[in-house]
Amino acid sequence: MRTTIEFEDDVALALSRLRRDSGMGVSEAANFLIRQGLTAPARAERFVQQTRPLGVRIDVSNVAEALELIDGPMPGSPT
Repeated sequence: MRTTIEFEDDVALALSRLRRDSGMGVSEAANFLIRQGLTAPARAERFVQQTRPLGVRIDVSNVAEALELIDGPMPGSPT
């Protein structure tokens, strides 16, 4: 099957490295990398954001107010 695709920079770099190191053509290297991705085991662990208590409680029901509290007043806004 013949298809035109555009590779993002990181994928193009991986493809170039694989081609350089193995002597594969573009199609062969792309198929190899795609097969690796399709057969890679799924990640079993779930991402959990680590948090730390900062001793500060911020009410985020009003986003603009919370941002002003954290970042200070926006330039040009009434204080």
